[in-house]
Amino acid sequence: MTTVLAWPVEAADAIGTVLWTADDLANATGGTVAGGDFAVAGCAIDSREVMEGDLFIALPGEVADGHRFVDGAFLRGAAGALVAQSVAYPHVRVADTAAALDALGRAARARLGPDARVIGVTGSAGKTGVKEALFAALDRSSRGQAHRSVKSYNNHVGVPLSLARMPARTRFGIFEMGMNHAGELSALTRLVRPHVAVVTTIAPAHIGHFSGEAAIAEAKAEIFEGLEPGGIAIIPADSPHVDLLAAVALRHGARVIRFGTVASADVRLIDALPNPLGGTLVTAEFTAATGTARKLCYTVSQPGAHWAVNSLAVMAAVAAVGGDLGAAGLALAELPDLAGRGARHAIAAGGGDGSGRALVIDESYNANPASMRVTIAALGAIPARRRLVVLGAMLELGPASDAYHAELAEPLAAAGVSRAVLVGPEMAALGDALGKMAQSALAQGIDFVHVPGAAAAAEILDAGDWAPQGGDAILIKGSNSVGLSALVKALTQPGPRTSDGRTATGDD
Repeated sequence: MTTVLAWPVEAADAIGTVLWTADDLANATGGTVAGGDFAVAGCAIDSREVMEGDLFIALPGEVADGHRFVDGAFLRGAAGALVAQSVAYPHVRVADTAAALDALGRAARARLGPDARVIGVTGSAGKTGVKEALFAALDRSSRGQAHRSVKSYNNHVGVPLSLARMPARTRFGIFEMGMNHAGELSALTRLVRPHVAVVTTIAPAHIGHFSGEAAIAEAKAEIFEGLEPGGIAIIPADSPHVDLLAAVALRHGARVIRFGTVASADVRLIDALPNPLGGTLVTAEFTAATGTARKLCYTVSQPGAHWAVNSLAVMAAVAAVGGDLGAAGLALAELPDLAGRGARHAIAAGGGDGSGRALVIDESYNANPASMRVTIAALGAIPARRRLVVLGAMLELGPASDAYHAELAEPLAAAGVSRAVLVGPEMAALGDALGKMAQSALAQGIDFVHVPGAAAAAEILDAGDWAPQGGDAILIKGSNSVGLSALVKALTQPGPRTSDGRTATGDD
């Protein structure tokens, strides 16, 4: 006899699936409906990203006013617009669309059910990866009722937009919050109002705007200002600023959970065994995060010691919001690569070890001293015939910029890097350090070239012995504005290559 189990009915099932009606928008923003009634299924601020049924929000811009693109948004299928002037389409008119977007974000947060849980994520590095891992873990166990900010929508526009896109039926909301000045997180966290706030790490990112790392830690700790009563702060136990973070969290009434490798961590890394095919087998001990001491063993698909540690923060947050740790472990094992943040590409490459393949590691989206070190170390753990790096400048490092760049020479040598392409004027300091290192036994024969931009780096990697060869591993990392994503695209979507590794375009 076959038994058919009824699909569980939840209170959220009674909530409609429309994202916003015109009246909802008017009530949330104080605006006026005009041009006809409408309902929307999504929100966009870029007319090029509008999909059928979306709301187009015409924001004022430094370069161009969004109202110039209303026609294009409706040509792409917009159902309505949020505007500050009358348009010939269904719309809600407000006095200030930027203020209205904030109001819409607050309204989206306020309409969540009492059992919904919201997680905020910040940190000097790793916040996007942790946010994506949390979404994968919680979406897996909630019948698709998890929501998160997409891409790196983590600033004064991206956060309210991500909130505005959140369906009313959401059970778990995960929001990334970034900053490069003091006071920014304070405003963002009060919009998000998280039940759980995660700080991934503290490092000298944007340190040019701060007096030192302690000031960065204080700015990151602003995320605790928006915690809901009885909220939970998840902080890095290995950080020298852990006590500062804990003190601020406690001041805002939070329960503190520390994750890391030290004995005092509430969620502690016991063992991390790299998989030769990629990823890490993690054994962790949980105490405060679950209420009882227990060990968990799970696989993280992403390689590197930093991912093993960050997975502890993910598991702690899942436990803190009542998520399923088993589903979280499965999600971490299947977590896909993130473009610009560690995505791996096997490319065709002649010569070398004869395998016909080289590995390209795409870390082109962001760079700071801490993330540079961990990704270079991860490169060193990869079996490879040659290890090559293309390193773009790290920006907003202030007066200590030269020192931070020069200090990368040692981890490059330790990782067994044989060739380095240094991109941007800030990388001159690293070139000087590698030149001096060449006079010592630590140099390990690192050949390097210093070029002004990404286009010149592409030319270097398309020539002779510098071109990718079979068995090579190539790390490409730099601040996003350096433009190394174009180099990644050139390597991973090229024309055919000749036996010496050059692109077979017919050009010299």
